[in-house]
Amino acid sequence: MTQTLTLRRPDDWHLHLRDGAMLKAVLPDTARDFARAIIMPNLVPPVVTAADAAAYRDRIRAALPEGADFTPLMTLYLTETTDPADVVAAHAEGLVTAVKLYPAGATTNSDSGVRDMRKVQPVFEAMAEAGIPLCVHGEVTRPEIDIFDREAVFIEEVLDPIRTRTPGLRVVMEHITTADACAYLRDGGETLGATITTHHLMINRNHILVGGIRPHYYCLPVAKRERHREALVDLATSGFDRVFLGTDSAPHTQANKETACGCAGIYSAPVTMPCLAQVFEDAGALDRLEAFASLNGPAFYGMAPNAGTMTLEKGEPLEIPAPLATGDGPVIVFDPGRPVLWRVVG
Repeated sequence: MTQTLTLRRPDDWHLHLRDGAMLKAVLPDTARDFARAIIMPNLVPPVVTAADAAAYRDRIRAALPEGADFTPLMTLYLTETTDPADVVAAHAEGLVTAVKLYPAGATTNSDSGVRDMRKVQPVFEAMAEAGIPLCVHGEVTRPEIDIFDREAVFIEEVLDPIRTRTPGLRVVMEHITTADACAYLRDGGETLGATITTHHLMINRNHILVGGIRPHYYCLPVAKRERHREALVDLATSGFDRVFLGTDSAPHTQANKETACGCAGIYSAPVTMPCLAQVFEDAGALDRLEAFASLNGPAFYGMAPNAGTMTLEKGEPLEIPAPLATGDGPVIVFDPGRPVLWRVVG
C-alpha cells in the first residue's frame, strides 16, 4: 500500500558546494530538494571578507539550473585577523547569515582557522550584540586527544568558555556526533542550537572499519559508537526544537576518497530526504520529520518557514544514484547500507 508524506519544503543548515566544476555538478542535487542552505566558506582560499562572500554567492547563483528556487545563505570563515566591523556590516546588509569557526586543522581546508580563541573574542562580542549566529566545527585538534573524544573535549575546554565569556552569542553546534553534545544542547538554553547530518543518524564507526576500510563512510567529525548514533536519533526524532538538519554534504572525487590519505566527507544531498524519512519512520516519529527538516532551523535563525511543500512516497527500496559525473571526476553518493523505502515525488 502506497504511503505519502507532505511537509514544508526543507532547508539544509550546513552544506559544502565547493567551487568551479564541482559546484556546477553538485548544486542541482541540493536545489532540487532544498529551498535554502547555509554555505560553508572553506574554499581555497577561504571566504573571509564580505567581498569574498558576495563573489561566491554570485558564482552559486550563476550555477543554478534554470528555474531553480534556491537561496544560498552565505557565511564568513573566521580567522584571527577577522574585522568585527566587516562581519557586522555584511550581516546588516543581508549578505552574510552566519560566521563559521573552524579550529585550525580540524577538517578539510581548515588550516586558516583559529588557534587562539582569545584573539577572536572581539568578533564574538560584536556578533552577540548584532545577533549574528556562530556556526562551530566542534573538535579540538591537539594530537594527544583521541579522535573519538575530540568533540566532548571541545565542548568542555572551548565552547563552554566561549559562551560563558560572551552572553547572548547565538551558537550552532554543527554536525554533532555524541551523546555528550546532545546532553549539552538540551541544557544549553535558547541561544544554543545544533545540526545533525543524514549520515550520522544512519552509520556508526563500524561502517568505516569492519570488513575493511570503507573510505566513503569517512567524515569529520568521524562517526562514533552505536550508543552515540542512538542518542542522535533520539534527539532528532524527539521534537526538541533547537536541533535541525544540516547535511554536511561534502563532495570529494572518488579518486580523492579512495587513496592512501583519503579526504573526509560524505556526499548525501541526493538521498537525504528519503534517508531521513526512513530514520524517522523507524523511530515511530514521521510526524516530527517536518520540524527537524523544515521548521526548527528557520526558527533558530529568525526566518520564516518555506511556503512550498515536498511530498515523499513509500514504496520499493530506493536505488542509490550512480556516481555523479563532475568535471573533476566522479563523486560517490552516500549509501546507508540498508533499505530506504522512501523517495521524493514532488
